[in-house]
Amino acid sequence: MNVASTIVPEALRVPQKPRLVGMDRAALAEAAVAVGEQRAKGKMRANQLFHWLYFRGARSFDDMTTISKEMRAKLAEVYDVGREDIARAQVSADGTRKWLVRLADGALVETVYIPDEDRATLCVSPQVGCTLTCRFCHTGTQPWVRNLSAAEIVGQVMLARDELGEWPSLPDDRMITNIVLMGMGEPLYNYDNVVAALGLMMDNEGIAISRRRITVSTAGVVPMIGKLGDDTGAALAISLHATRDEVRDVIVPLNKKYPIAELMDSCRRYPGSANSRRITFEYVMLKGVNDSERDARELVQLIAGIPAKVNLIPFNPWPGSPYECSDEETIARFAAIVNRAGYSSPVRTPRGRDILAACGQLKSDSLRQRKSARSTALATSQN
Repeated sequence: MNVASTIVPEALRVPQKPRLVGMDRAALAEAAVAVGEQRAKGKMRANQLFHWLYFRGARSFDDMTTISKEMRAKLAEVYDVGREDIARAQVSADGTRKWLVRLADGALVETVYIPDEDRATLCVSPQVGCTLTCRFCHTGTQPWVRNLSAAEIVGQVMLARDELGEWPSLPDDRMITNIVLMGMGEPLYNYDNVVAALGLMMDNEGIAISRRRITVSTAGVVPMIGKLGDDTGAALAISLHATRDEVRDVIVPLNKKYPIAELMDSCRRYPGSANSRRITFEYVMLKGVNDSERDARELVQLIAGIPAKVNLIPFNPWPGSPYECSDEETIARFAAIVNRAGYSSPVRTPRGRDILAACGQLKSDSLRQRKSARSTALATSQN
């Protein structure tokens, strides 16, 4: 495979200054007041900072030319604008890009950019590691480390825009048209930070990604699903992958806490669900596990009455994975049954497999990078 890979020298650092990226207007106003701005002018200064951070993508206070040099200097004394480091950048033969992102404390997450003919999607991670243990998912074998802050979530979008040269945040000819929280981790187990980050992404005066183009994927944290719709209006994707509890209990263990019947009920009540805003059901095709014609018919029965589409995902193998991908004929038969019932059921074309960037593959680079860093540090200490 023709894989381009760039390793950026490691420079672990914990910033001593709080970051502006991740702050909303109210917090930015307080930041300005904290360095001497009159409170009466706080709102005006916050609007200026918001514009430079989230519309212009400024990476330095020096770039903020509509703010006086004196105020810029005061801000720079106390605050950092805020950007994460790229520990490793890879480009797949199919154009998919994956960034191993080093956070301020040295933790690592992965962000994936997937270009297509009519859209380009950025897959963002909400956690370091994963709170879940889905058996078909490589990320699920990595222990949960911590939740990401709102700044670290929205920071992945800003970093990708830096790399793609997509500032200022104009509405036309975008290289990133869609955002999915479908990377490492379970978004609804980091609810408050996810919602805060989505608010910054959706703001029309900043990054300005429409809520119709932002999708939050969950394995089924039932109590938070309706709240997500009320608070954000984002599109919903459900990592379903099975039609019977005895199967889903094994491959998606969260099902033991929130079984299929409860999950489907929450989907039927999801705010804003309509034919124009269908719920997406993700269904990974596992040979001999969930891919029978019976499974297809049961899937149709489960989603009956829900404005929905079904994404059939050929299983993306990873080293040591316990499953195999269903064969093409089996997937085709499965898709035909769902299609005949009136539901769109595209078979997702695997993207970025050669750099382990495909669905369910995010993990290994993070672990290798951390192991390499520990080895380097040990060698240095022994010299």
